[in-house]
Parts: sequence; C-alpha cells; structure tokens
Amino acid sequence: MITSLPDRLVAIDLTKQYNSHTALNQLNLRLKAGDIFCLLGQNGAGKTTTINIFLGFIEASAGKAFINDIEVRPGDNTLKKHLAYIPEVVQLYGNLTGVENLHFFSRLAGFDYSPEALAQFLQHAGLQPEAHRKKLVTYSKGMRQKVAIAIALAKDAAVIFMDEPTSGLDPKATQEFTTIVKQLGSKGKTILMATHDIFNAVAVGTHIGIMKNGMLMHTLKTADITANELQKLYLETI
Repeated sequence: MITSLPDRLVAIDLTKQYNSHTALNQLNLRLKAGDIFCLLGQNGAGKTTTINIFLGFIEASAGKAFINDIEVRPGDNTLKKHLAYIPEVVQLYGNLTGVENLHFFSRLAGFDYSPEALAQFLQHAGLQPEAHRKKLVTYSKGMRQKVAIAIALAKDAAVIFMDEPTSGLDPKATQEFTTIVKQLGSKGKTILMATHDIFNAVAVGTHIGIMKNGMLMHTLKTADITANELQKLYLETI
C-alpha cells in the first residue's frame, strides 16, 4: 500500500505584523521530504520573514509554524538539530580552514567526526580537496557556501533554509550549487529557498511560490512551467 510522506515543514495562517505594516499575511505552506520550494518575490515581499519565523529568529504575530510536527517557538532549541541555515552571506571563521570550520560547527551540533569523515562531507558538498586546509579568508562566496552545505550534511539536518544563496555567484558556481541542492533533495532533504533568480528556481526547485506584499500569490510545480512562462507570471504578479 502506498502512503504519502508526512509533512516536514508546515505554515498555518502564518502572519507577522510590525505596527501597521504586515510583513507576512496568512501564509499556508506544506512541504515534504525531498521538496525544494523556491520563494520568489521582490525585497520586502515576505520571503526572509518566512524563513526567520521558521528558524525561530522572530516570533509570528499570528498563525503557527511546524517542523517535523514540532511547533516553532523563539528561544526553544529543540528544533536546532533538525535544521541548517545558509544565509546570503555565510558567517564562518575566516582564520580557520574549511575542515576546521566544519569540525567546530559539527561539534557544536553534538557530532565528533574523524578527519576522514570531515573530508568526505566537504567533498560531497563539492569543495575540492586542495581547499580543505586553506583558511576561509581565502575562499570565494561559492566555496564558503560549500562549507555551509557540508555543515548541514554533518548535522544530518532534515530541513535546510537558504536565503538568496546564488546572489553574487558566477554562472559556473551557480551551476555547481544547483547540482548540489538537487542532490540534497534526492536524498530526502527538505529545502526552503528565498531567491530572486527565476531561472535558477526553475532549474533547482520542485515547487515555486511567488510572494507579494507578504502574501503567497501563486504556488506552482516546476514540472508544469517553463522559465519564460514563470518570468511572465512573475512580472504580471509583482
């Protein structure tokens, strides 16, 4: 008998208000294992607010957010072991090497891996072996992101949040990043990505949402739309 996968990430009427400004307006969302959901929208559309609520960085004004059936509450560290976050600017220690950063952050998450295992995580994330022992201060943005992905792998995070991950990447680095993210989805990771990149969203996502003024205006399967069709719908929406 075929059974549907359980919901891994859920938003129910999720709302965030700042005085008279509504940053997020009754968002409803359900993602399962393997879903890569790309949120498109202009600055201020509500994409980052959505991610910040799920991460527990800010508190919703109304509605509820759940990860693995656990309600998200600011200050509650219960969910941290389930999550990884890759921001637009990855915050790592520049004076440490790639492998040292990975060792440090995986230890914080409660894991103590051998040098061989750490190297494997970095390689799976696409970082070339010759870069493993170079200091982060010498890394490009794309290389830093690969270390962040390795940290997510080392934590065995079920849900990964990404905020504008391809911003500032050259085409080759963007293609490498897309390949890695699709591999994560194929391994059952659930990914929520905020992005401005319409063409990359079609390339990497399983689903796409278009946001405007804090509202989710459209939800689409990428299999049902081309990049040009999405661009037309996006421009009509915003």
